[in-house]
Amino acid sequence: MSNVLVVGLGYVGLSTAVHAAESGFSVFGIDTSIEKLKKIKLGESYVEDISNERIIKLINDKSFKVYPDSYELLDVEVILICVPTPLSIDHLPDLTYFSNSIKSVASLMKSSTLLIIESTIEPGTSRGLVLDILEQNSNLKKEEMLIAYSPERIDPGNKEWSLKNTPKIVSGINKKSTKMAVDFFSKFLDNIVEVESLEIAETAKLLENTFRLVNISFINEISIFCNMLKIDVNKVIDAARTKPYGFMPFYPSVGVGGHCIPVDPIYLANKAKNIGAPVEFINLAIKINKEIPKYIVDRAQAKLGDLRGKKILVIGVAFKPNISDTRETAVENLIIELRKKSAVVSWHDEFVKEWNGEKTTKISNIFDMAIVATMHEGIDLNELGDTPVIDTRGYLD
Repeated sequence: MSNVLVVGLGYVGLSTAVHAAESGFSVFGIDTSIEKLKKIKLGESYVEDISNERIIKLINDKSFKVYPDSYELLDVEVILICVPTPLSIDHLPDLTYFSNSIKSVASLMKSSTLLIIESTIEPGTSRGLVLDILEQNSNLKKEEMLIAYSPERIDPGNKEWSLKNTPKIVSGINKKSTKMAVDFFSKFLDNIVEVESLEIAETAKLLENTFRLVNISFINEISIFCNMLKIDVNKVIDAARTKPYGFMPFYPSVGVGGHCIPVDPIYLANKAKNIGAPVEFINLAIKINKEIPKYIVDRAQAKLGDLRGKKILVIGVAFKPNISDTRETAVENLIIELRKKSAVVSWHDEFVKEWNGEKTTKISNIFDMAIVATMHEGIDLNELGDTPVIDTRGYLD
């Protein structure tokens, strides 16, 4: 296996493409975003974990080449699907990008070509939808197709766990697919975890992030409880985590964000609904997560009274600290709810700088209130002076 095609050059696709190219593969990357392709060709990284220098070296070595959505490649041994699988306007799984990407590579599939799916999907999608699309759009019979599922586990900004050292789950539609996928990833990843079926791998991905949603929603409820008691929830968590077994700390926030935690549980819940399995716990966690921004606004009203005309600064709009990613950020709903109350809302985020047609605002003491949503390194809250502050991380005001 020497030629690799990566479809979708976001956080997952670009990181995988760079690691594969650095390990000796000839990597071709495609994406519908002309802006992303321009940046890669110029050696500019839009992913915090990948430096410009690494991209420049690979582009100069011609071991990493990028193409727009229309392309012609005659000979690839491995195809990775790393496109987003977001939610529709109705908040349901949207496989439009995913289905189109499978169709776009179907003509490249040969009996020796391995298709690896990294996008988040419902259990049964690899064996069902993917096989159906390939059967209709390629020259292969079902029994000739080589398909593997290996869910991405990239955590942007995590300095301890990277793509290279995070265990990688892999499963194939048959033994040959599994072996080929294991052999491929073993060239540039440290720990491959082989599981026995595509469905186990697909469900594991959904479980990982649903587990996080449930526990973050739970700790946000505990935070409300502690706030009403006038005790610091973070000190409660610190006390509880001294137990050496049976407890894992989670921390309050304005709500979950990003391309995984708010989305994956809905893929799991949708599949459960379709097969008639109960998911009341998941649905409750989703509901609680959606309500946290409204609770923060209620706290602001309790402090300031009528919010009409009040100048409020929201600190941090990215979905987590020290990155620029705003996908599914709960801060957006917080700002929307504040503006529904006719508050005059500005935001500060030097990582994001521009978002939703607005620009970051300097932290100062000219505001009636500040709400800490995402605390990046380097933020100095002392610049607020005596401005009242609500900290969504659970600290007492």
